[in-house]
Amino acid sequence: MKVALFVPCYVDQFYPKVAVATLELLEKFGCEVDFPRNQTCCGQPMANSGFAHLNGGCDANFVRNFTGYDYIVAPSGSCVLHVKEHLHYPENQSLADTIRHRVYELTEFLTDILKVEKLEARFPHKVGVHQSCHGQRGLKTSQMSELNCPAFSKPGKLLGMVKDLQLVELDRKDECCGFGGTFAVSEESISSKMGKDRVADHQRHGAEYITAGDMSCLMHLEGILKRQKSPVRIVHIAEILNAQE
Repeated sequence: MKVALFVPCYVDQFYPKVAVATLELLEKFGCEVDFPRNQTCCGQPMANSGFAHLNGGCDANFVRNFTGYDYIVAPSGSCVLHVKEHLHYPENQSLADTIRHRVYELTEFLTDILKVEKLEARFPHKVGVHQSCHGQRGLKTSQMSELNCPAFSKPGKLLGMVKDLQLVELDRKDECCGFGGTFAVSEESISSKMGKDRVADHQRHGAEYITAGDMSCLMHLEGILKRQKSPVRIVHIAEILNAQE
C-alpha cells in the first residue's frame, strides 16, 4: 500500500514531531510512505477567509504532488476536509476527484482502512480528548452528542488500545474550542473565551494532557494553557499512538 504523507503547513513549521510520529505510525502498520517534497499549504486559510476563488495555484500544486498514490493521509481533520470538499483542477478534474476520495485524516485511516485492532503503545497519563469540529462534524470521526444515535469515536477507540492511558470524561465533550482558523483572528475575544471554557473542562476532570486529531485546535488551547501557567499539556493523538513511555 503506497501512502503519501500530507503534512499541513503549520504542522511542518511549528510541530514537525507530529509529522514524524505520523510517519512512524504508518510505517509500523506496513505502509510504504512517501513525502512529496514540493507540497505546500492546501489553501484552507484562503478559503476560510472568502478567497476560495484564488486557490487555483494551491489546488494545482496539490494535484501535482499527490497524484498516483493509493491513499493520502494527514494528521489534520480540517485540512483533509478542505481537500475533500474544495479541491478543483479544471485542467483534469478527474485527477482532483480521485484525490478527494483517497485523502484521509489519520484516525479514520487507521480505523476504516487499516482496520487497526491492536497497538503497541504506552502512555501512562490521564488524557482528555478534544473533538475537533472539522473531524467530528465534517469527517464523522465521532458521534455528535446532540443526536439520539449510538455513540462512537474513532480517536477514542484507538486511544483505548494504548497501555496505561486513562481517558477522562468531560462535561461537554464535543464543544468547539473557538479556534476556527481566521475566526480566532477576526473574533479574538470570543475565540479566547471559548478556548478558556474548553480548557477549564479538561482541568476540572484532572487531565494531564489534552489530545486531538487537529493540531490547530491544540495550538489554540496551548496558548491559553501557557498564559495560565497550567501544568496541563497538549499532545497530538499521533504522538500518543506512537508513544513508548
